[in-house]
Amino acid sequence: MTYELLDSGNQEKLEQFGNYVIARPCSQALWKPQLPREVWERADARFTRENGNRWIYRKPLPESWIVEVEGIKFKLAPTDFGHLGVFPEHSMLWSRIQEKANESHNLLNLFAYSGGATLAMAQTGAKVCHLDASKGMVAWARENAALNKLEKAPIRWIVDDVTKFLQREVKRGVRYDGILLDPPSFGRGRQGEMFIIERDLHPILDLCKQLLSDNPLFFILTSHTPGVTSAVMANLMMQLKPKGNIESGELYIEGPLVIPCGSFVRWTP
Repeated sequence: MTYELLDSGNQEKLEQFGNYVIARPCSQALWKPQLPREVWERADARFTRENGNRWIYRKPLPESWIVEVEGIKFKLAPTDFGHLGVFPEHSMLWSRIQEKANESHNLLNLFAYSGGATLAMAQTGAKVCHLDASKGMVAWARENAALNKLEKAPIRWIVDDVTKFLQREVKRGVRYDGILLDPPSFGRGRQGEMFIIERDLHPILDLCKQLLSDNPLFFILTSHTPGVTSAVMANLMMQLKPKGNIESGELYIEGPLVIPCGSFVRWTP
């Protein structure tokens, strides 16, 4: 059972998650849908932010189910924020990571959510550190690891505030051959620490730079924050790592019409 973007428009997207078709908000989809209205009306569930966040079900969804995205299996479940447990747009980055990594490498995934990039890294045999401030999300990611038969892979599962963790790693002299981070616009750490991307991103990137090994494979930053565009992130990366190759652009999901879903910048040597 796989994922597919079926249609988009009128600030919504229509997605197939395995056996279930779901409509969710998509502010970027300012165009008109390609499919007839009756197709959208047959969606099994719809998430709306009108009158508060809520799900509207045409038929009940299971408590959880399994879907595969680019060769990685995920447990999905409806959440109060309209998320299901996977961001398909991130999968466009995984193959490039897998082309470079192997069992000799030590990799770090920050703000790691349900572990898509972590598992893509682990499939190469690399040692991986997966960090998220949410204990529940780290537990969810570990379930995904088991689904992919990676429960015994060399993955460190860390529940912590990103800044505090990075500061300790710097003091310990730990080094990573590749770092990926996907910071939120706003969030709270394990002990209530507040994260604001405009204030906290630069110090975190500075700490990440200190943790890169002498011969790093990649340094990747992604963002879903309006205003933190690919050009902004490219400028940040050029100041951090002026020597090397910097590629930036939009994260997107391919379908009848492409949906932009954020931005990325990738440094490679």
